[in-house]
Amino acid sequence: MPSSVVPRTTAVATVVAAALAAGLLAGSANAADDTTAGAAQVRIHDIQGSTRISPLEGKQVADVPGIVTGVRTYGSRGFWFQDPEADGDAATSEGVFVFTSSTPKVAVGDRVTVSGTVTEYVPGGASSGNQSLTEISKPTVTVVSSGNEVPAPVTVSAWSVPSEYAPEGDPAADGSINGLPLAPRTYALDYYESLEGTNIRVGTSRVVGATDPHAELWVTVKPWENDNRRGGAVYGSYESQNTGRLQIQSLIPLAQQPFPKANVGDVLAGTTEGPLDFNQYGGYTLTARTLGTVEDRGLTRERTRPQRNGELAVATYNVENLDPSDPQEKFDALADAVVENLASPDILALEEIQDDTGATNDGTVSAAQTVKKFTDAIVAAGGPAYEWRSVDPVNNEDGGQPGGNIRQVFLFNPERVSFTDRAGGDATTATGVVRERGRAALTLSPGRIDPSNDAWDDSRKPLAGEFSFRGRTVFVVANHFGSKGGDESLVSHHQPPNRSSEVQRLKQAQAVNSFVKDVLDADRKTDVVVLGDINDFEFSQTTKALTDGGALYPAIKSLPRSERYSYVFQGNSQVLDQILTSPSIRGFSYDSVHINAEFSDQNSDHDPQVLRFRP
Repeated sequence: MPSSVVPRTTAVATVVAAALAAGLLAGSANAADDTTAGAAQVRIHDIQGSTRISPLEGKQVADVPGIVTGVRTYGSRGFWFQDPEADGDAATSEGVFVFTSSTPKVAVGDRVTVSGTVTEYVPGGASSGNQSLTEISKPTVTVVSSGNEVPAPVTVSAWSVPSEYAPEGDPAADGSINGLPLAPRTYALDYYESLEGTNIRVGTSRVVGATDPHAELWVTVKPWENDNRRGGAVYGSYESQNTGRLQIQSLIPLAQQPFPKANVGDVLAGTTEGPLDFNQYGGYTLTARTLGTVEDRGLTRERTRPQRNGELAVATYNVENLDPSDPQEKFDALADAVVENLASPDILALEEIQDDTGATNDGTVSAAQTVKKFTDAIVAAGGPAYEWRSVDPVNNEDGGQPGGNIRQVFLFNPERVSFTDRAGGDATTATGVVRERGRAALTLSPGRIDPSNDAWDDSRKPLAGEFSFRGRTVFVVANHFGSKGGDESLVSHHQPPNRSSEVQRLKQAQAVNSFVKDVLDADRKTDVVVLGDINDFEFSQTTKALTDGGALYPAIKSLPRSERYSYVFQGNSQVLDQILTSPSIRGFSYDSVHINAEFSDQNSDHDPQVLRFRP
């Protein structure tokens, strides 16, 4: 960390050797030599070192001095302390976390000395791929004095955070950046790592991730970085990580100061200051000792336009584990969104409809009560009396919450569109494509696509249905691809991060693409709509596989790049939900209707999508 003091980073090895001789580290050969110990005292920057892994990992340190800058009395209990005598090296942090496990008996401003074991703690465990947090564990803490001034914060701003996100991982270390020397003036992740445990501040900043149920939000210190008109930061490629994002949590007890509710586009005004932590759910996090004030910028929920005469409106909406035990208020809010925000689409594909007993793992697979409660709520909200079709899954075979048996469901307005029923569809029988009177037709409707394919192991099978609108046949395929669970985060120590979940989604996309090609082989002029929670980006290999051979087009690409998102994750506005169209569907209108993902008050964590076209 910068100062006028001569840098010590290059002398870490010398310090460690001297400390071993002085008895300040485990393995000392001369623990009783107090004079040598004083001359070679280990400081916090010696513990942090100039890479992500402490050069003293696993060693015992004694009487490390510093001033307490933050105290955490919940979760991972402990405190941060910082050495006011910096070493002048931008790569070495002057602060570190002390894990006490119980409520710490120190206060901000205490001058302390700490003895204990230097540990590299990996939030989420080694399998998560997360970087580690350097900390002192099993501590012995001595308070020397109280009421001292806290070291001045380092200001994190648009001008201090580099535009390049991370170095390329070391091939000799399986792509890890752990052993690479930090370059805080070149890479954003290195910059944040060089401040791990340090007292930092941000000034007035725009919110890019709404307050969540865990009392945290995301801001950006780079207001122009991939911004959109609603205030978010768009994740438009694997190279657009948005370096200015920073998670904000509070060290202030919620009973004393409730965490503020903020939506995307709001502003966290004034100074927010506290130690920089690293955690499992977001990586680098400013744990605020002083929290700014949220200024409401009036973000409103969007409303799509109604379909015009001759237009068919097809929509998709992930309703997030909906089951009859959910409060009526949730059903009413979702129903109101269908009517008011989605303008009562003609066909609505729902994802995450649970069975009639929800997460109770009792063998129930029917979702008739869930769907009835929802369609009744839509009528009560002034919407149409939707009819519905689906296929019940095999119990606990389709992933999701155990016992919940989530599945896709078609709702359709019988006054506008009709469903072509072809009997025999069940959880394990595949629907196929035949040619009847010169046109493509399904063998089963509703039916499932290739349910025995191992691509769908522990995952939702696609639901295919045959509809008729003004005498024209339209095939709709509702999907809920495998989740991103198991993928490494953007702040992984592997750079680029491993995205292991893509393997299954790629197979799923290939299966759906093959089915669509079968339909087009039977009749190349057939209108096919593939939609749902694809759980992947518009630029991903999953989407490329869906569109292989020109079979489908991702309609969200018809929007400006700044409007391509349906979900906000860790401050990144990104695409997960998609609608794709066959070549015969040309003059369409597409809308990603932003009613949930940007708001602290959500009915679902996904934004619905609507496609309007003339079959």
